[in-house]
Parts: sequence; structure tokens; C-alpha cells
Amino acid sequence: MNLTEKTIDISSQNMITVFGKYDDYVRKIERTLNVTFIDRGEGIKIIGTPGAVDRADRVIVQLIEIAKKGNAITEQDVNYTLSMVYEDNEQVINELNNDLICITSNGKQVKPKTVGQKLYVDEIKKKMITFGIGPAGTGKTYLAMAMAITAFKNNEVSRIILTRPAIEAGEKLGFLPGDLQSKVDPYLRPLYDALYQIMGAETFLRNLEKGLIEVAPLAYMRGRTLDNAFIVLDEAQNTTPPQMKMFLTRIGFGSKAVITGDITQRDLPVGQKSGLNEALNIINNINEIGIVKLSNKDVVRHPLVQKIVEAYDIYEDKESNRKD
Repeated sequence: MNLTEKTIDISSQNMITVFGKYDDYVRKIERTLNVTFIDRGEGIKIIGTPGAVDRADRVIVQLIEIAKKGNAITEQDVNYTLSMVYEDNEQVINELNNDLICITSNGKQVKPKTVGQKLYVDEIKKKMITFGIGPAGTGKTYLAMAMAITAFKNNEVSRIILTRPAIEAGEKLGFLPGDLQSKVDPYLRPLYDALYQIMGAETFLRNLEKGLIEVAPLAYMRGRTLDNAFIVLDEAQNTTPPQMKMFLTRIGFGSKAVITGDITQRDLPVGQKSGLNEALNIINNINEIGIVKLSNKDVVRHPLVQKIVEAYDIYEDKESNRKD
């Protein structure tokens, strides 16, 4: 076997970030590309076949660039960099790292982390209405919320409205204690959590009290015209067709809306058509509306979540083919 070697200069600080805890990241790269890394103090030596060494070199260079910008490297970053290098598309990684949406209350930078997420963010910037469709963990809601908060801070809109249908998933609302608001709050909790993380609890509560941020069930949108607002409709797969039509026709002047959903995870009664599915068929030829379909490649939660999504996709494809 024809082996070659190459040395890359890297500071000790960046080396710690790139190598990962217990050298987990560099071990993953070694296994994936069939190369060997040797620590040379102020650099690392890569040994392997010429093609493998070239790929490993490009992966490490991209990870170093991420580290230089002060970003913490995650396993998802390593996985995505490996896949982009295999596709000779690592230029995309530089574009992602330069696309800062906002900084959370604890100093974390919010950026798109995949090609699909960048397309989604770009469509939100350009279009008045954007649909973000994809499985759990693809950042549909979180990125939409980050874009809403950024628009609010930049005075592009005067308020933020976050809503989702209060659909019962196995439990009846009447079984829950408290008044109506207490009953629907558990369905809206993921939206509250994202707002807390991005804005900080104090800022969020202050704007909530002023009416500048509203978190409410979709039913509360009926009869209103939503002007100069950034509106996020989450879990849209659980809307009925009349609810979706109602929501889309509420959007007024100076407003921007993002509709997110996962068409594979509906909690509607059996036989009930999803308003999201119907809307996608009806409005797909309207150029002013963006439709972005994210996939398991865009999952940015724990790597195990990505494997679960892939496993379900394979299973559902087999079930669909069996029925056909």
C-alpha cells in the first residue's frame, strides 16, 4: 500500500478543541478515513493513502477554522464536515460559519449548521411567508424563533407572535388541572423554552408583559389581522385545513410568517386531513412563498437522533411499498 504523510500546523489551544474530549473527534476521523494522526506538539502528522490524507487534511483545516472563530466544535460539526469533504463541498462550511443570526443571552452564537438550514434561513430573510418542513431536530422552530427575535431587536417588526395548535396527543385537555391558560401552557412550553434560551428570562418576561411578545394557541388567532409582526406557527402538521387557511389569511402588512411542521408526526384524529399537507399542495406555485424541506442530514441534535430518524424513514418507506 502506498502511504504518504502530511503535517498541519495547529496551536495547542485549537488542537484541544479540534481533537475533542478524550480525542473522540480525531478518533472518529481516523476510523472514517482510515488514517493515523500523530501529535507533534505544535502540529499533527497525518499518515495514510494519498486520497485519505488529503481528505483528512481538509477536514482538520475546516475544523481549525471553526475553532479560530471561537465556536465550540460538536460531534455534529465533525460528522457534517466529513460528509461535506466527501462531497467536495467544504466551501459551504465557511459560508455557514459566517452566517450569524444572533447571540443568545448566555453568549452562544446561533448560526445555520447545515446546507438545508442555511437555505431555510435565507428563505425566511427573502420571503414574507416561509414553510419549514422536516423531522425532529432539524432546527425548524429554533431558527425561526432566532430570526423572529433578530427582526424584533432590529425594529423590523413591532412584536413577535408564537403559536401552535393545542392538539391532544394521548391526553385530553379536560384532564389537566387549572383554567384554560393553564391547560394550554404545556403545549406552548417548547416555545417558552426557546425564548428563554435566546432572549433570557428577564427580557422575555418584560416584553411579554408589554404585549410585545405573545405566545398563544392557534385558536386565539381567529378574527385578528396581524400587522407588523413576526409570526411563527409551530407544529403546523396538527392544523386542520380551515385552521391553516384562517392563519394564512391573518397575515397583514409589514409582517413575516414562518410555518414549521413534520408531516410524519401528526396527532390529528384518524381520517382528519392535515392543513399543512393541503396548504403545501395549494400554494406551492406562489413564488412569494418559500418552501424548504429539511431532511435527516439537517438533524443537529444528538447523533443518535439522526440515526433514529433514518431508521424510521427506512421503516416507513418499507411499509408504504408493502401497502402499494
